[in-house]
Amino acid sequence: MEDKQIIEGVRVTDLTKYSDERGWLMELFRTDEITESIMPAMSYISMTHPGVARGPHEHVDQTDYFCFAGPSTFMVYLWDGRKDSPTYKAKQIILAGEEAPKVVIVPPGVIHAYKNVGTVDGLVVNFPNRLFMGKGKSDPVDEIRHEDIKDSPYVLD
Repeated sequence: MEDKQIIEGVRVTDLTKYSDERGWLMELFRTDEITESIMPAMSYISMTHPGVARGPHEHVDQTDYFCFAGPSTFMVYLWDGRKDSPTYKAKQIILAGEEAPKVVIVPPGVIHAYKNVGTVDGLVVNFPNRLFMGKGKSDPVDEIRHEDIKDSPYVLD
């Protein structure tokens, strides 16, 4: 798998589509290819309409393991907000989705957003390493929502 890294700790890998006469299959994660620290605790799928963005936001403790396999195409925006990181303030933009299926692993402190730049509804699967709102959904949400901040420096192109 190809690994492109601009922001320290962000991992971007191509997904391989195995096609035959029945359709296709794509492995999204394998326990022998990821470390225990990012091992998924849950999964969810989201659908985003064309032209719509989710984020930018960041997590304090959670690592996101996004899978962009299609349908549709997304621009993924990343900003390194970790003051102790060697890539602090770096920005990275990734095209991912049906035409370029990818996994994008986003560590805590990296602000992230994605926008459906295609013409059809797009699906994104996430395998975060933390439970949403903790066990029994009894903890605060681990999210800092920059999209709610007036004059946020995290702007999508």
